[in-house]
Amino acid sequence: MPAKDHFIERGIRKAEIDDYLANELKKAGYGKVDIQKTALGTRVIIHAARPGLVIGRRGRTVRDLTEALESKFGVENPQIEVNEIEKPELNARVMASRLASALERGIHFRRAAYSILRRVMAAGAKGVEIKISGKLTSQRAKYQKFRDGFISKTGEPSLLFVDDAVAHALSKPGITGVHVTIMLPDSRLPDDIDILEPKKSPEGEQEAEVKVEEGEAEEGGE
Repeated sequence: MPAKDHFIERGIRKAEIDDYLANELKKAGYGKVDIQKTALGTRVIIHAARPGLVIGRRGRTVRDLTEALESKFGVENPQIEVNEIEKPELNARVMASRLASALERGIHFRRAAYSILRRVMAAGAKGVEIKISGKLTSQRAKYQKFRDGFISKTGEPSLLFVDDAVAHALSKPGITGVHVTIMLPDSRLPDDIDILEPKKSPEGEQEAEVKVEEGEAEEGGE
């Protein structure tokens, strides 16, 4: 198999695994998955806000996921590890899933969106944007945007410091789409400038001392 086809196939398989885990671990606050090839098999690292639900009672959920990865996706000897997301409020996928879940429970979209907006900004994000589209207030579909702070949408900063995710809520009027974009706290833009205080060199300090001594001597001579 050519190298190009190999990387394409690996990317497609990872996307399929990611979608599968997102559906299976929705209640656990699934964030993302990292897949690493090792000498003993395949290391699968699942990041979730509630790792206990990923592991399951007596590890039952992990065993089921291991069997599914082997049988459905052909993963060789998968070894699953679960990492807890320290700040779920800064993970766009977790927050988009929570917002979609709130909409499915019947919470008004404005109230749900502003709740997520406040929680993300309180966690230290530099900016957040939430877009909800669907049949929100009438039979005609439209979208609403909720913003706070600053978000870079172009250039390298948008690739390095911006996290975004999409989720869907199924309600009586139809499917509602949710798009959450978060500007991470450690983001630094190219035009951010730090102004430092000038440092005094030892020679400058000595010259200042000499001038003061000369001035005192002249006053004493007078």
